[in-house]
Amino acid sequence: MGMNVLIVDDSSLTRKAIRRIVDMIGLDIENVFEAQNGVEALKILNETHIHLVLADLNMPEMGGIEMIYHMRGNEATRDIPVVIVSTESSTTVIEGLLADGAKDYLHKPFTPEEFREVLTRAVGVCKS
Repeated sequence: MGMNVLIVDDSSLTRKAIRRIVDMIGLDIENVFEAQNGVEALKILNETHIHLVLADLNMPEMGGIEMIYHMRGNEATRDIPVVIVSTESSTTVIEGLLADGAKDYLHKPFTPEEFREVLTRAVGVCKS
């Protein structure tokens, strides 16, 4: 049985592009879910078994940083790996996110090869 992946980004074009790359890189993916912000993502996470979250940082209502804090504070979601996919370039912010539980960081724009490498690293952590 494949993984369930949640893509969290306020841009429908970015979600579509990430979904296309997830489909083409050949990982064992069962379902791909999408959310426009952290509020929607937390609702999906509470209703569905998700193995991996791919999240932007800057979104309306609730951004990725706040979403990660909520996830880490909830026993049901605290161990789900989160890969940040963002244009954020502040080393301090990125290091803080990694220290607070994000598994990896991928800078937009990215190539399918970079994306595959990051997801492959995360899959070793998130298989269940």
